[in-house]
Amino acid sequence: MPTSQNLLRIQKYLSDMGVCSRRRAEEHIRNGSITINGRLADIGDKIEPGLDEVVFEGQKIRYKNTKQIVYALNKPKGFICSNEDPHNERTVFDLVPKEFQRDRLFCAGRLDKDSEGLVILTNDGDLANRLMHPSSLVEKRYQVSLKQPFPKRNLGKLIRGITFEGERLKVERAKLIGSQSKEAAKELDLAMHHGKKREIRNLFMALGYDVKRLKRYQIGAFSIKRVPKGVGILLSKGDIGNLFKHLENL
Repeated sequence: MPTSQNLLRIQKYLSDMGVCSRRRAEEHIRNGSITINGRLADIGDKIEPGLDEVVFEGQKIRYKNTKQIVYALNKPKGFICSNEDPHNERTVFDLVPKEFQRDRLFCAGRLDKDSEGLVILTNDGDLANRLMHPSSLVEKRYQVSLKQPFPKRNLGKLIRGITFEGERLKVERAKLIGSQSKEAAKELDLAMHHGKKREIRNLFMALGYDVKRLKRYQIGAFSIKRVPKGVGILLSKGDIGNLFKHLENL
């Protein structure tokens, strides 16, 4: 007979097996993509790993003792943050070393195809959820290059935010960088601890500016600046801790 110590909520099991974060697991459960012993799973169902059969989109999720993998990749333009996409040939997982190809890694926060920089790939659903959820206040840093100079007087608009297509878009902090006039520049450094799809691009577009280049170079206190484009590194415990450190200087 299984004991309460052996049982895991289905969301945690999927997270521990590296299928997805707990929050994403709830979405898959609602969509009817997960079964337990042949029946549709409900949120909060408990299973005994190794005994109960869990199937996700037709594939059995076999139990295994997993070692935490947290891989930081310096994503180039042209690659998408998805395990597979029939409309795009190149994904960030094509850049992962062969030794990690068999592990169930997924993106803990995404960058769009035209953006570049730091992407975290992991098999740890809880860690991914901590990185992505706004309540964790994990800060992401970006360098933005615009086609037109951005006036210093408009920095407040980025921080106060605007409503665009029914969504509130904003950053927490912003400053001009580069060698141009102190009153305007094409280069900016931004900090934010959330991140809706294409939020930075849409924010500038709504203000009348075109983004030429967008790079996420830092999460928490961990920077990707010294890692070559298209290359990644396996993070140590210290590096992982740095992802959650909050820095005030900008």
